[in-house]
Amino acid sequence: MAFESTLLVGCGNMAGAMLEGWLAAGASPDSFTIVDPARETAPGGIELLRELPTGRTFDAILLGIKPQMLGDLAPQIEPLAGPECTVLSMLAGVELSTLRDKFPRSAAQVRVMPNLAVALGKAPVALAQSGLDEAAQGSLVEWMGALGYAEWVAEDKFDLVTALAGSGPAFVYRFIDALANASVRLGLPEHKAQQFALAMVEGAAALAAQSEHTPGKLADMVASKGGVTRAGLDALDEDEALSHLITKTLRSARDRSVEMAREARNQG
Repeated sequence: MAFESTLLVGCGNMAGAMLEGWLAAGASPDSFTIVDPARETAPGGIELLRELPTGRTFDAILLGIKPQMLGDLAPQIEPLAGPECTVLSMLAGVELSTLRDKFPRSAAQVRVMPNLAVALGKAPVALAQSGLDEAAQGSLVEWMGALGYAEWVAEDKFDLVTALAGSGPAFVYRFIDALANASVRLGLPEHKAQQFALAMVEGAAALAAQSEHTPGKLADMVASKGGVTRAGLDALDEDEALSHLITKTLRSARDRSVEMAREARNQG
């Protein structure tokens, strides 16, 4: 489903990264229009507007605004979301039922949860939909696949996938930072600690992505009994501390997404 005309309502960091990914994959700049009063330029000569247009129709509208802005902006966007339009929403916590309520004439509504790696075509992209037939679902996965790995998810799991795939990079960055900081505390110069930590994680992730083994199996394959790596893993695995911490992390992010859904439902 390569949309012939897509309106980006808000084009900040995430929507901008998605746009970069699509353009890098060969999408025509002529198929996009941006509405963003804060953005100064647009890549590839893409039409950049300060206000929502009038009297126009689009095949798709990508909502890149803050979730709390939806209540105020939806009445202005709705005239553009006609019977042939698919509304794509990156708004964390905003459910399909809310999108249907705000854009009742639109043909379909799709929740999209990417992360910034879409600019490199390396992001997981979770999707949940209402109104698309099987063929349209397949076409949309192919279009989103230009940004990385796209897959449909049941909406009742979307808050958890948001925590994992959407917020997950921040947790990985924090872990990389912790590795570097711990190395500094133990005596490594800061610039070397940062370089080694980044290079190590990049290589480990690339290997895991290509390996036939699970990450857990790879960890055990690296660790020899009584060796250096096993000693470190034993510290991580003690009392399942790392597992409990990550579970707490994902639960907290998931629960905030649930709260945001409740807030969106209560908007006027």
